[in-house]
Parts: sequence; C-alpha cells; structure tokens
Amino acid sequence: MQNYQNILRYAWRAYDHTRSIRSIEDISAQVSTNHVFKLIMADGNVLIAKVTYFGSFEGFAEDHTIINVLANNLPVRYANFLSRGLMKGNQLFFHRHIDEDQDAWIIFYRPIQIQENPPKRLTIEQVRQLGREMAYFHRDCTLVTNTLPRSDRDMTTDVNALITSARTDYPEHFDLIEEHCRKFLENTFRINVYGFQKIPVFVDWNIGNFSVDQNGRLTSRWDYDWFRVSTRVVDFYFLSRVVSEVGDKTVFTYEVDRLMEERFLIFLRAYHDIFPLTRPEVLFIKEAYRFFLLNYVLRLGRYFFRPEFAEKLAREVLNVHLPTLDEKFDSEPILAALEL
Repeated sequence: MQNYQNILRYAWRAYDHTRSIRSIEDISAQVSTNHVFKLIMADGNVLIAKVTYFGSFEGFAEDHTIINVLANNLPVRYANFLSRGLMKGNQLFFHRHIDEDQDAWIIFYRPIQIQENPPKRLTIEQVRQLGREMAYFHRDCTLVTNTLPRSDRDMTTDVNALITSARTDYPEHFDLIEEHCRKFLENTFRINVYGFQKIPVFVDWNIGNFSVDQNGRLTSRWDYDWFRVSTRVVDFYFLSRVVSEVGDKTVFTYEVDRLMEERFLIFLRAYHDIFPLTRPEVLFIKEAYRFFLLNYVLRLGRYFFRPEFAEKLAREVLNVHLPTLDEKFDSEPILAALEL
C-alpha cells in the first residue's frame, strides 16, 4: 500500500513550498478505492485533498476543471454548494504521482460547509422537497451549460468499450452483456437521446454525498467521482434510492425496484412541477439505469469499488438485475403520473 501521507506532502510542496502541513487525517469512505484526506495546515487552516487512480488523469483533470467553472458560474443560491479546487496562478492545480506501484492524481479543495445529511428514510414531504430542490438545481445548471469547458465523454463510447472488454473480463456472461449493450444503443437511437439538453450531472446522489438545511434546501455536494456532462435523467436512479421506502442501507444492491416505487413517483411529480420532463426523457429512465449497470458496475466497478464490493455488485448485475430489467421496469406508471 502506498504511503499517501508522503504523496500528499510531495504534492503540497509542488503547490506551495512556503507553507507546511501539520497533520493529515484519512476521511475516506470505505467503499471506493479513492482516498480523501483532511489537511490541517501549520497556519491553522483546513484543506481537503483527494488521491485517486480511477479512470484516467486526463479525464480526472477535465472533470474537475468543468466542476470548478460550474461552481463559479452557478446562480448565487449555489455560491457555496460545490467545493472549489485550489488554483496555482490562473490554472487549477493537479499533481500526478507516478512510481513503480501506481499512477495517482491529487487535487486540493477548499472545504465546504456540511449542514445536515438527509435522514436514512425521508418523510413524504421530504421526498417532495428533494424533488423540488433537484428540479431547481438541474434548471439552474441549464443556465450555465454553454459557459462550461467542453466534455468529450460519451455514453456510446463507454458502452462500445464494454463490448470490447467483456469478452475477456466476463467470458461466461458475454452474450448477456452484448445483448444489453445492443439494447441500450438501439433504444438510445430510437428515443433520440442525443437531442436532449446536456447538463452537469453527478450521478451518485447517495445521502452521504450531499447536505441540506433545516428546510430541506440543498446546501452542499461533494464526491465527484462519477461526474459527467449528460442528460439530467442520469441523476434519477440514485435519487430514487434516496427517496425509497427501504431508505439508506449499509448493505446494498443496485436493484431496479426503487424506480417503480410510489415514492419515486411522488419525487418526480414535485420535480416535474418545477422543471417539466418530456416523454422521451421518461422513456430514457430505464436506459440510464441500464447504462449505470453496464458502465459503472461492470466496466469500471473493479477500478472504483474495493474488490469485495466490486465482485458482489457485478455478480448481482449479471445474475439478477440485467436478466430481469426489461420484465420489471415499466415506464407507463411514470408517464401516467406525470400526465405525459
């Protein structure tokens, strides 16, 4: 295992050798392979550092550059919503550490204020409030989309990459994976997803990644591992999990059932009242979920999740979630609830 404290100290010296770090505390979640640290500086100030080797350095730098511009350009309501990376001169600072064991990338953040994490199980009114809050946030993201740096990440490219790698990575399940990749590509073309407006989406909206105030208004969002510029529909699967009847659980699986709950319909009605969805967007909810299983769990899971989680989640996707997806998901109740 790497000595992350040494890596961070090297990175900090590259950033500003005139200031020193007093102490470093690991505050990482124990699910992913990423590492997050709280730095107490000798001058008493506090910073956050992230060390990752998930994806590529170029993608890491691209994502955080977009997020930094987004943090600066969002309306004043979100002035302190996203954590900003530290700048050196007129550029966002990244440090790349390469040795015989790994290629890791470091970014330093200003800390953000965390108020209240949502409860493990929301009340019905809290479900509605979250629906309204996400609608306002998505709507305000559309205002600044044209001011953001370009993102080249594409769902089609990701799915085609899985088709290429699955024959080696999942030989016993290759036919199943290829079938669902094909369905995703065909349905994406049929629904015309490429005509949807693209906005910044953070994908992983579990309750440990954002905070709200006492009135349920969004106050801060962190953990940007799955950030991308895409359709707003990509955010809905994790939000369905936040508002679900079962609530947040320590032991979890990525089942489709949360998308079919009445509570998710309540969330979507509240969202739809503020920032109306279209019929094609509702039809794409299933495909966005299919993409999540294919890309984040099967293609990238082994790099992001710790091995014991990655193996369990992939096994459940291959044996349960993909084989039953088309049978279990029905868009008609959602279309009816939204009168589409």
